[in-house]
Amino acid sequence: MQVAATAETTRCIKSAVDILTRGIDRAGGPVNLACSFSLEDTVIIDLAQSHGLPVGIFAIDTGRLPEETYQMAELVRERYGVEIDWYFPQATAVQRLERENGLFSFRNNLESRKQCCAIRKVEPLQRALRGLAGWVTGMRREQSVTRSELVSIEPDREHPGLLKIHPLYGWSEEELWAYANEFRIPVHPLHRKNYPSIGCAPCTRAVEPGEDIRAGRWWWENSEHKECGLHRS
Repeated sequence: MQVAATAETTRCIKSAVDILTRGIDRAGGPVNLACSFSLEDTVIIDLAQSHGLPVGIFAIDTGRLPEETYQMAELVRERYGVEIDWYFPQATAVQRLERENGLFSFRNNLESRKQCCAIRKVEPLQRALRGLAGWVTGMRREQSVTRSELVSIEPDREHPGLLKIHPLYGWSEEELWAYANEFRIPVHPLHRKNYPSIGCAPCTRAVEPGEDIRAGRWWWENSEHKECGLHRS
């Protein structure tokens, strides 16, 4: 059962629901959330469910996700009674990558890391987006320099004809946690261990006090490179 929200959280909710509603209307067809089971994604699922918005859910299993992410996926599925469409990388491409380049080639250089992301994330995304009119992300301006100019709704330049919807684009970290605490939604276990951004296990670490929100993602790279290819800067 939903609880009463503070005035600030109510303002954030109104903004996000308005963006979702306008985005769904503009898309004019099926709209799904690309879910990694982060706090942002769970907030969006909770908002969509509580406001009766038709947003489906898909997730990409790269084969190297933390165990806690699978646990979180089950919590979300059971809590909201939703179906999650899972997509996986092509087995032959993963086998070729690991056979030829080893298990940790993504740490060699930026090109190798992007090659791994392309196989494990980007290609499955192409399949996940087929038949959709738009997709929803949990991206926020505050997260990194690559997202500082994010807008709420935009044409997907990488996938012409699709709309990208970012209902939390203007939310702060504090506003996310306020919503999570007020509505008692499920929270990824690693978030409480100083992992504000969570991806594949070998590419994610906890952040230190004062570090950037995405400092724990591909921490060996420069901040302006920290996108996997799902979202272009």
